[in-house]
Amino acid sequence: MIEEKMLVLLRQGKISKWFSGIGQEAISVGVTSALNSDEYILPMHRNLGVFTTRKIPLHRLFSQWQGKMNGFTKGRDRSFHFGTQEYNIVGMISHLGPQLGVADGIALASKLQNDEKVTAVFSGEGGTSEGDFHEALNIASVWSLPVLFCIEHNGYGLSTPSSQQFKNQDVADKGIGYGMESHTIDGNNIIEVYTKVNELAEDVRKKPRPILLEFKTFRMRGHEEASGTKYVPKELQDEWAKKDPIDNYKNYLIENNILSNDDDELFRKEIKNEINSHLKMAFDEEAHTSTIENELNDVFQAFDYQETTPTDKKSKIRLIDAISNGLTQSMEKHNDLVIMGQDIADYGGVFKITEGFLKQFGEGRVRNTPICESGIIETAYGLSVKGIKSVVELQFADFVTSGFNPVVNLLAKSHYRWGQNADIVLRMPCGADVEAGPFHSQTNEAWFTHTPGLKVVYPAFPQDAKGLLATAIEDPNPVMFFEHKALYRSVYQEVTEGYFTIPFGKASVLKEGSDVTIVTYGAGVHWALKTLEENATISADLLDLRTLQPLDTDAVFTSVKKTGKVIILQEDSMFGGIASDLSAQITENCFEDLDAPVKRCASIETPIPFVKHLENNYLPKNRFVEDLKELLAY
Repeated sequence: MIEEKMLVLLRQGKISKWFSGIGQEAISVGVTSALNSDEYILPMHRNLGVFTTRKIPLHRLFSQWQGKMNGFTKGRDRSFHFGTQEYNIVGMISHLGPQLGVADGIALASKLQNDEKVTAVFSGEGGTSEGDFHEALNIASVWSLPVLFCIEHNGYGLSTPSSQQFKNQDVADKGIGYGMESHTIDGNNIIEVYTKVNELAEDVRKKPRPILLEFKTFRMRGHEEASGTKYVPKELQDEWAKKDPIDNYKNYLIENNILSNDDDELFRKEIKNEINSHLKMAFDEEAHTSTIENELNDVFQAFDYQETTPTDKKSKIRLIDAISNGLTQSMEKHNDLVIMGQDIADYGGVFKITEGFLKQFGEGRVRNTPICESGIIETAYGLSVKGIKSVVELQFADFVTSGFNPVVNLLAKSHYRWGQNADIVLRMPCGADVEAGPFHSQTNEAWFTHTPGLKVVYPAFPQDAKGLLATAIEDPNPVMFFEHKALYRSVYQEVTEGYFTIPFGKASVLKEGSDVTIVTYGAGVHWALKTLEENATISADLLDLRTLQPLDTDAVFTSVKKTGKVIILQEDSMFGGIASDLSAQITENCFEDLDAPVKRCASIETPIPFVKHLENNYLPKNRFVEDLKELLAY
């Protein structure tokens, strides 16, 4: 009845879009009824029955679909693209597949917390073509996670029939490749759905494992209303219309004297009144308004930074040792912090940063992962939904491309969309000057500074690396933590032995001078220091940015206004990098104080080559002194 009302409102232009679940209701209602109210469900946009079975007040759903404040996203996302901790529901993003990995994370948290809970996640058969589906099933199987993967096989992915999605007849067969139990269920029979899912859920709570459930069903309306159903043969539509789950269940109840026609009419009257009264509440609610300040304030979860100051006791160690030491102390401070990554357990990681962690903290918290960056990042998000912090090591920063979607579309947007933070640090071993070639040498920070909702940290020294890593782990927001591979074992410093933090958004002034401002970060800091050592007559302010999001523009502007000249040095290639954006900000804010155009120095516009002389030609470290002198002579 809600569906039918929404279709009317859609035609009237009172809601913007509708994805109908007519014909598939038994699956949503049956699965949700079989789960306990404190168990998480991750539905899709055709699973209205999840929300009604969880007894979410209708006026809140109606407000959500009208983009009003009484909904769940403050007007920032539509239809079922939302979650609510109050009802243990985690909504989807349009890319569909990532929520399967999120279910893995929630189930992993349940397993670590020994709470004997099961997690259910929905997808359509079209979604099983996505890599995220296969990664999620593989992770769940390898780790024996209590997840019910609920696949609604309704025959079409928008207009593409199942026969053009995969060759096998049954989705359930896909479980075989993952050593996973699977079942095919009549998705139009509410009793079969509920009975089977209830039986399996009870068993999985006691014996954690993933199960693939294929529900055979049919979508009676278009993928969304604008799509229509012209691509569906009429005889197929008519055949499935006879299997309508609500009509058939009503008839069954009447035939067995459990329900009468009078009862049915009474229920319909009550529901109609409820729908109309709640719609009135939603329509009467004021239209949503906001301010730029309000919108910006919700991009990140508020972080009450509490500084832990360094002690006097120090030891001279390498940058790689500082990161390892910082991780160890954070694991001790946050006793449920989980570290995940390829080869990080017994092997200690390819750079040996987590060597010995498995013995100290155990396999529950130090987890080797399959080679599936996307699925593991999604799993980390699921841990955050359950209040558990995590650190994910990307073996090389380049490999984040295999997990790019969940980083920029799930982690970055989550708090702004529905108030759910992503308490995750992604460690990014990066950078060239190590003869590693095009696939292991990128410094790709600009991809992420461009994405609202991500914090980006890029230390150049061991002390900064340790203190900033501690802050990154304390921060409840997603942090991309860049670690330059060429600095790992070449840079030594006296580093505080105890636990301490360093605030984000504070550049470090390494040298002070009057002729020019040098702004840089990462390996560029060491190139600049070497240049100044070899050219002692140059009087320069040297700023190490340390964090790129947030960015300490105040420190940059103050220095530029003092010296009148500025050069920005970055390892990344020029176009679209940090230097370009910072140059624009300096021009906009310090134009009248400049005695020369802002100068940028960066790598050339090619992929990163392997052979040393080509790599030296690519990097800006040997060109920097010429550019600096050219600026000084302007």
